[in-house]
Amino acid sequence: MGSLFILLLLLLFVAAATPVAHWLGVDPYETDLLSQYAPPSPEHPLGTDDAGRDELVRLMLGGQISLLVGVLSTLVGTVIGLTIGVVSGYFGKRLDAVLMRFTDGMIALPLLPLLIVLGALDLTKLGFSAQFAHSGAAGFWRVVVIVALVDWTGIARLTRAATLALRERDYVRAARVSGGRAGYIMTAHILPNVATPLIVAVTLTVGRVILFESVLSFLGFGIVAPTPSWGNMLNNAQELVTTAPALAIYPGLLIFVTVIAVNFLGDGLQHAFDPRSER
Repeated sequence: MGSLFILLLLLLFVAAATPVAHWLGVDPYETDLLSQYAPPSPEHPLGTDDAGRDELVRLMLGGQISLLVGVLSTLVGTVIGLTIGVVSGYFGKRLDAVLMRFTDGMIALPLLPLLIVLGALDLTKLGFSAQFAHSGAAGFWRVVVIVALVDWTGIARLTRAATLALRERDYVRAARVSGGRAGYIMTAHILPNVATPLIVAVTLTVGRVILFESVLSFLGFGIVAPTPSWGNMLNNAQELVTTAPALAIYPGLLIFVTVIAVNFLGDGLQHAFDPRSER
């Protein structure tokens, strides 16, 4: 409950970016080199960054990007993993072997180097315009697609294991004997019963994806400036640790608190849904 409360506070914090920017009368994208590294003041509660932009509002906007990347990537990856896991577990035999060997191959790939290689792809050679390829939207969707395509394996294996157990239950056999089609049985009888472990896995995945986005942005392959994210704000501040340490502390602390809160929430959900856990 404490983690859930902290996450709700973080959501309110990032959602208030536009009203706070209007209230302070600042433009988070407008540079002012005469106001570099300004200390906290009524006009700039957390000071300004190396380009004279308000640090508080940019942290709020960066949180919107980082959290949205985490949620969207997790949702897309969950759909992929859920589909592969249910189909593999329900039909079994040769299809199961093919899908699981493909999943094992994805697990065996070194994740971070793969993310970096995919993040370095030139979008103009894939048919996108140069204007879009260098925009903040391109960086956002690049991270969402890349992370979703490589981070579904855990959910797929979890769903497959649950499906293997559920397909032998009496109510599933009864539905099969009654003439129920495979699609109906999987959606009506199997998916609702894998929801509990799936919710826990998805919750834990969100925190991991936020870290992936932060790492990619920190290495320069994620969200493109001037669009802020906690990862690229941390990247921009890496050379300012000695001169302006607060610019690195603020986004780093928000990433740390968010990931810890999400992981604690996932652990709490696991205990709440598991009847064998100690109360």
